[in-house]
Order: sequence, then C-alpha cells, then structure tokens
Amino acid sequence: MEAVVDDANIERAWKNVKANKGAPGPDGITLDAFFETFRHHWPEVRRQLLEGTYRPGPSRRKSIPKPDGGTRDLGIPNVIDRLIQQSILQVLTPIFDPGFSESSFGFRPKRSAHGAAKQIQQTIRSGFRWCVDMDLSKFFDRVHHDVLMARVSRKVHDRVLLKLIGRYLRAGVMVDGILQPSTEGTMQGGPLSPLLANILLDDFDKVLEQRGLRFVRYADDFLIFVRSERSARRVFHSVERYLTGTLKLVVNRDKSRGCRTAGVDFLGYQFHGFGGQIRVRPKSLKKFKQRAKAILTRNRGISMRRRFRELRLYLRGWIDYFVLEQRKSLTLTLDKCPNPTHSGRRVRACYWSNWRLPRTRLKKLQALGGSYDEAYPPAHSGKGPWRLSTTSGVHRALSNAWLQSQGLFTLEERWSALAPKRRTALC
Repeated sequence: MEAVVDDANIERAWKNVKANKGAPGPDGITLDAFFETFRHHWPEVRRQLLEGTYRPGPSRRKSIPKPDGGTRDLGIPNVIDRLIQQSILQVLTPIFDPGFSESSFGFRPKRSAHGAAKQIQQTIRSGFRWCVDMDLSKFFDRVHHDVLMARVSRKVHDRVLLKLIGRYLRAGVMVDGILQPSTEGTMQGGPLSPLLANILLDDFDKVLEQRGLRFVRYADDFLIFVRSERSARRVFHSVERYLTGTLKLVVNRDKSRGCRTAGVDFLGYQFHGFGGQIRVRPKSLKKFKQRAKAILTRNRGISMRRRFRELRLYLRGWIDYFVLEQRKSLTLTLDKCPNPTHSGRRVRACYWSNWRLPRTRLKKLQALGGSYDEAYPPAHSGKGPWRLSTTSGVHRALSNAWLQSQGLFTLEERWSALAPKRRTALC
C-alpha cells in the first residue's frame, strides 16, 4: 500500500486517468472538477488507504450494445476510485505481467490484438488445421471472487491491499438510483478489471502450456490449435471441465465449438486457407458500413467540415486496427464511387442535399468546373440526392481529388502508408 499511495505513483495514475477521459461515476464529479476537490481530501484518503479503512463507492451501470445483438454491462466508478484502481494497477502490473504466458495478448504492456492475429497466422502456417473456439458466457460478470483472490494472494501478501481489492470487487453498482450488491464478477469499466481477468486466466494458460497445446488468448477470447478433428473434440471437453470445475466459469455451448481454422473469426478478423490469410470478417465490415453511413447521414444540421472531421477520426481508427487486412482491393472497393457504401458517394449526396435550390446546384457545379450543359440536367432533376450523386456531372464536379482537398479521408491511402510496416510484421 505504501507503493500504491506514493506521490509519484499517484501523479502518474492521475495522468493516465485524465488521458483515458471517461464519464463521471455515480457522484457526478467530472474529471475537470475533480482535481481541485481531490487536493484537499487526498491526505485523509491516503490515511484511510494505509489504515485499511477506505470504502470504495459503487459504480454506475452503463449498458452498451454488442455486435451479436445483446448488451454488455459496464461499471463506471467515481473518478477517485478510478485513480486508486489505476495506482494499484501500476504497482501490480510489474509483479504479475512478467509471469504471464507469451500467448496472452490482452491488456498487457507492448501487446495488442495485432500480435494475437499474427501468432494465429503463424500457427496455421505451421500445419494446425483445427482449433477449439470457446466462448465464456458473461466472463467479467461471473468471476468467482474467492477463486480470483486466491490467485492474487499468491504474489500479493499485503493484507491491507488485498482487503482493498476485495472491497472493489464487492463495491456494488448503481442501477436507476438503486444499489445492487456485487456477489460475483469484476465489472468492466474500471482500470483494475483487465489485470484481474488475466490473473485469473493465467492458471488456464499454464495448464495449456503444460499439455503442449498451441493457443492464443486475448482477455476471455481464446483459440486452441490442434491438428485433427478428433483432437479438437477431446481438447474441447477437457478444457470445458477445467474452466467450469476449477475456475467456476460458464461456457456458452451455443457459441463454442471445434472447427477448422479456415474461416475462423477472432478479434474482428477472419483467417483463410492454409496460409492463414488475414481478412476483415464480414460482421466487422457490416458494422463499419453502418457507422460510416450514420456519420454521413444527411439532414443532421452540421457543417461538412464537422462531418469530415468525424469521418476522418473514425476511418483512421478503423483502418489502423484492420491494417492487417491483406487485400488492397478491399480498401479500393470501399473508396470506389459505384459502391453503395462508399463514403465519397455519401459525401456527394450530403453536398447535394445542402444545395437545395436548382439555381444553387447549377451555380455550385459550374463554380467547380462543370459546363452549363453538363450541370443543368442534374441541377433541375427531380431525383433524390442519393441517385444523383453518381451522375457524371455531379461526380466530375465533386471529384475524389476535390473531396480529398476538402478533408475526405481515404482508406487506401492510409493502408498503403502502413503497408511496409505491415508486410514486415507478417513475414
């Protein structure tokens, strides 16, 4: 606890909490308003932490939709509890992380989903044609507190700190102003939750390594690789017994299976062929198209400059994550005008919708270099913006080059800029 409340550690934790931003917890105190209040109360909070009398506040329940149609419950702690959890995380990470498996990639320093995808590709190339794809049902909501704390206490012997971690696990959650106790689970949303998940599942990793099994794990998502269908069935039942019997977790049988590695999904990617070619999975593409469409939906009452900014932030983040996609043709397709999901076509439709009057449309098209004969038909057409966005007169005036000069982000350009780094990593 002395290391947790050390001034330098607290200062570093505050910088990380601010960088992560985030909404206020149940007490309503924002990050901007927190610091001034915290300065005056910190000596008392520090004393309580060292004496073991500090009581964490509950988290605020926030439900977000999942890609499969369900919801994921998050817990948003008060800022002061996020700060304390972050300071605990900074002390415990150097203690636990060096002992974690090399095949564990989730929420660890200098590790990412890209590393997991590359290791899957290498494993498939090594001749593993079957895998066990297992889903843990509501993992973060069903972690058994006693099982978790027994594993934390193997390396943490400070009883005051152990008691504080236990109190965070049992702090409860506010739902519609009513406090609900936490008898199990480690609520997603706090800084400490990912590390606790890795601590719990580290025993599972060690068991797989002792059995000589190849696997990749990212938090509660994992694939175990074998060479035959028979081995996949055997490993599936063995792993299920360990997870349910020893770790007290629940396996979702509907989403768990033994399957071929060709076509398997993991972390938004899909792997194909004996070479494990990396693709963006169809569900991820569908979600991308829906989000891009939502950003560029017409009649939102915002300027085109703001639309471009929102779209650029989303597209850049999306392609930076899915940069391991090995087909340049995909980015060209998404950037190509005739495609109905193309961002450029939607931007043209937005401009056309903003230029409501025929004389305005005619004037704008001519100002952008279109001839009168070419601009007159679409300007006076009764067809909608979406249909007219593909006509030759509109497309030539609002060309890709002009849209890019206005700030339109292109996936292909960013993908190509990252290509050398990507190819080196996949070799």
